[in-house]
Amino acid sequence: MDWYKLPVSEVKRRLDVNEEEGMEHEEVERRRQLYGKNQLTGSKRMPMWLVFLKQFQDFLVMILLAATLIAGLLGEYIDALAIMLIVLLNGVIGFVQENKAEKSLEKLKQLSAPNMRVLRHGEWLTLPAEEAVVGDIVRITAGDRVPADLRMLQVNSLETEESMLTGESLPVAKSTASIKKEKLALQDQKNLAFKSTLVTKGLGRGIVVQTGMQTEIGKIATLMDETSHVATPLEMKLKELGKILIYVVFALTTLTVAIGIYHGQLMYDMFLAGVSLAVAVIPEGLPAIVTVALSLGVQRMIKRKAIVRKLSAIETLGSTSVICTDKTGTITENKMTVSELFIGNELITVSGAGDSAVGQFRRNKQDVHENKTLAKMLLYGSLCNGATLKVKKGKYLVDGDPTDGALLIAARKLNISQHQTSQFRLLHSTPFDSIRKRMSLLVETMEGDRYLIVKGAPEIILPRCKRAVHFDGRETLLNKEAITEQMDRMAKRALRVIAISVKKLKSSDNRSLKDLATLEKELTFIGLYGLQDPPRKNVKRAIKECRQAGIKTVMITGDHKNTAIAIGKQVGLYKPNDLVLEGHELNDYSLDKLASVIERVSIFARVTPEHKLKIVQAFQQNDHVVAMTGDGVNDAPAIKASNIGISMGISGSDVTKEASSLILLDDNFHTIKEAIREGRNIYENIRKFIRYLLASNVGEIFVMLVAMLLALPLPLVPVQILWVNLITDGLPAMALGLDPPERNVMKEQPRNPREGIFSRGLGFKIMTRGLLIGLVSLIAFIVVYKQYPDDLSYARSVAFTTLVLAQLIHVFDCRSERGLFARSPFSNVYLLLAVLSSFILLLIVIYLPSLQTIFHTTYLTIYDWLLIIALSALPTLLFSFPKNKP
Repeated sequence: MDWYKLPVSEVKRRLDVNEEEGMEHEEVERRRQLYGKNQLTGSKRMPMWLVFLKQFQDFLVMILLAATLIAGLLGEYIDALAIMLIVLLNGVIGFVQENKAEKSLEKLKQLSAPNMRVLRHGEWLTLPAEEAVVGDIVRITAGDRVPADLRMLQVNSLETEESMLTGESLPVAKSTASIKKEKLALQDQKNLAFKSTLVTKGLGRGIVVQTGMQTEIGKIATLMDETSHVATPLEMKLKELGKILIYVVFALTTLTVAIGIYHGQLMYDMFLAGVSLAVAVIPEGLPAIVTVALSLGVQRMIKRKAIVRKLSAIETLGSTSVICTDKTGTITENKMTVSELFIGNELITVSGAGDSAVGQFRRNKQDVHENKTLAKMLLYGSLCNGATLKVKKGKYLVDGDPTDGALLIAARKLNISQHQTSQFRLLHSTPFDSIRKRMSLLVETMEGDRYLIVKGAPEIILPRCKRAVHFDGRETLLNKEAITEQMDRMAKRALRVIAISVKKLKSSDNRSLKDLATLEKELTFIGLYGLQDPPRKNVKRAIKECRQAGIKTVMITGDHKNTAIAIGKQVGLYKPNDLVLEGHELNDYSLDKLASVIERVSIFARVTPEHKLKIVQAFQQNDHVVAMTGDGVNDAPAIKASNIGISMGISGSDVTKEASSLILLDDNFHTIKEAIREGRNIYENIRKFIRYLLASNVGEIFVMLVAMLLALPLPLVPVQILWVNLITDGLPAMALGLDPPERNVMKEQPRNPREGIFSRGLGFKIMTRGLLIGLVSLIAFIVVYKQYPDDLSYARSVAFTTLVLAQLIHVFDCRSERGLFARSPFSNVYLLLAVLSSFILLLIVIYLPSLQTIFHTTYLTIYDWLLIIALSALPTLLFSFPKNKP
């Protein structure tokens, strides 16, 4: 169907849609069954059985399977079966971990998917774009991604960027008129907006004509699977570590086998011992544990109202040293309430809640509800407005910009209803944008009078005004000084100031229908709105915690300088000696000059989104790791250039969300602080289980290699090493990934992004603890073996138990850089359960007769346990007393 050929009325008739009510829910479900979901088909997920088989394609696992086969051929069926079961169990655990990580990433993709504004059953709803069906009425505005192919019903300066479809980079202006041409190119179908293209300007309303793979992008694009895992910098570092360990494996394995054969050991025994050592050296569970730790961290962040779109952001969060944050909605509540009005040198106070139509207008404590100039100002504010109101449980809910919503509610307090505004016919409008800093509207009364209403930033409106209205209705020449003084007074009381003006036009002036900007001069100034937007309750504390964590918080706002300073003082962000830079000053600053003073700046006022990029670059030039917030489409370049781009989940545009690494579901600065706290904790938890796993592996290598050098029998048999690697290493390491943050996590300085994984003494801790664990296990073996040289299983059982217990005690030392006693063992229940489970399994292996044969163990006495406990506690106790510094 060539929808561009049909007039709007015919499109609505064919799709059987009521433009004022939208579709009923039953009809939506029927059409979804008919057309399917509005999704583009990506590459298929790997089948589950293939994911399971992939767990066994690791080179060392293949060697182990080969060893199992050889053991079976040599008649060592119990050993072969035990090794096979352990390898199978390891594969199952890896499969479960990978599947869980995959589900976490899939859930993440769903959470960060674009939304749409759709009319259903007479009500405008915000729903995921994939819920769109043919016939839906959809509203789009600047910064949105078009949710489906739309035939435009209404447009208001609407332009879309369609380069992904046409290759043309210039935005395309949209219209509603039908086009009577055959085989029209996409870029010429100007009454259609296409799925996934970006709205760069204006707003519009359209009807969905194609969804999913039937859309233009669905026909021509084969999309990559968005859930495919992209390795984070940390995972890449660990991959490099794995390559190094491969060389270590071959060297140690060859050395061990050679020494063993030289001392008269059987080649078969040494082959199995060498393979087991190879498995011990490589922490094959490490990549899976890292992935699961990251994905579980993502889920915890979601509970804290933060969606991580890129796993690499988790690592970067721990290094963040500067947060550049918007004021409105992030530091403040974004619940705008008109509290003051200024008309003709008169100040009117407005009482009442910001979500109620009940309130009083007073001048010098006298009621002024009947004043005509006041009524005109509130009426014009209701007309020049992009928001709508809904009533829920007796309270007003704003659909649209909160500032516009506050103006509507203020008008309701003076009993100016929607019926009164409907008496004006809209001829043309230019929506507010960050460049013009104003909204313009041309309306016509029932009598044919035309008025141009302009609302926006006072410094933009005042230069365009020539006259002003007084409170009594008189008009005189504009007194800019008096108005400017009042603006400053309002701003110092932390009020956001909006100006409104009007101009009566001749009905014959048709220029207005083409370009309102040509008429925006010699306006009549009506008054100022003073809007209150109180700081969020938890922001002051969050900013203080960030300062203690070595993180500088900078406020970036388009508001007046005095307003920004007042809010900055309230939340503890602004100090008396801090610099405040305005947008016009930034225009005169070179990047080098800005970088030289930016450390002293705490507030940027009256800036445009384009200034944000310069601010990010200046901080980065000073070696800062920058987190930048934003919501509008123009914020996307700065968000993309920052180290951590943060978009607003409530007020943010889809294109900004796509450019960001982190999405705030509640648009709250406190959530940024919590995300940094969680990011720091996740990175430290990864360091913890790397420390634990590698120290354990060093211990296993030491006990085997030194025994070979001393011409002793093998202290551990291969199946015991495999058991330790799976049970003792795996369960507690996974539980370390769930460790809650330490109390001082937000009192440390930001992590240096250039530091290696083994920095801050981690490599030393791994080697010293690992060598001690190996040493005490070897001592336990030698002590028993010298007493009972004919009972090798007994000596091996003691060595095996000492190794396991030493590792289980050491895991509690790994929880803090400050020592074993720095944290309560009960603060991580998962770790207690993991250690308890590993210990119970150890007892079963030792005391269950059927398993004694498989694992070459025997009964241990109370005296054996006293020796084992004393030796296994030694590596941890020697190093683990609390220290002031890590």
